[in-house]
Amino acid sequence: MKFTYTEKKDTRSGFGAGLAELADKNPNVVALCADLIGSLKMEKFIEKAPERFFQVGIAEANMMGLAAGLSITGKIPFTGTFANFSTSRVYDQIRQSIAYSNKNVKICASHAGLTLGEDGATHQVLEDIGMMKMLPGMTVINPCDYNQTKAATIAIAEHEGPVYLRFGRPTVPVFIPEDMPFEIGKGIMLQEGTDVTIVATGHLVWESLVAADELEKEGISCEVINIHTIKPLDEEIILKSVEKTGKIVTAEEHNYLGGMGESIAGMLARRRPTRQEFVAVNDTFGESATPAELMKKYKIDSAAVKEAVKRILDK
Repeated sequence: MKFTYTEKKDTRSGFGAGLAELADKNPNVVALCADLIGSLKMEKFIEKAPERFFQVGIAEANMMGLAAGLSITGKIPFTGTFANFSTSRVYDQIRQSIAYSNKNVKICASHAGLTLGEDGATHQVLEDIGMMKMLPGMTVINPCDYNQTKAATIAIAEHEGPVYLRFGRPTVPVFIPEDMPFEIGKGIMLQEGTDVTIVATGHLVWESLVAADELEKEGISCEVINIHTIKPLDEEIILKSVEKTGKIVTAEEHNYLGGMGESIAGMLARRRPTRQEFVAVNDTFGESATPAELMKKYKIDSAAVKEAVKRILDK
């Protein structure tokens, strides 16, 4: 495999490291948290810039209003709480106070998807990408590992306008080079192939690389693309790939309704109709179990990616 790893880290720690770096680099960056400092790994930012940190308590809607107000003064607010509480609980405040007026607020959401595990369905969010990508002007980013999450956190501070940055709880392989540039809206070709295109986001990028490596041993050549920015979508990298392979599998830790795969399907329907298989949660809530158990049961692991590739090749 072209990409290997020597350690595992949680992507939320990548966010914490990026935010701490911004404490030194950008005096306009401020951070707000809804009583989850440890979970969002915001301690180092607080150590470096305590006067630029606001603990709002378990009052997420109020946090979004405060962030909108701070942005009017020229500050760059980074809000921090779980993905479920960063979206569905505060959707009205985001829509009315941030997105509608294009406020420069960075909504940073940890514990996304199924892999927060044992906290169960009430905390696992599988519809957040859909909710946020539908808001006009909202940039939606879902990085794949520690290094890419750190780079994305730093990059969004320079981006003018609202951003939804989604990351997770569990430790996952660190395989993206630390010095790889992060460009909002530009996908990354991780592996070239000829038989099928696999487009993945977030934790499913590594699972897709594992699947592609195993499929190669069976004589199946997979092209693997990392789409870290779901909106705006890098249409050209996908179109160029499917022009070659004629088949696409999309893989994400999200409901297939409203996710990255649906965005790609809509784009392909408009520009180049292509056979597609979805690796995503099939319109259901999760449950309490370990991340590995949930990924297996809800068919969003490397085995599920392999099955989807074989299905599309059999058609």
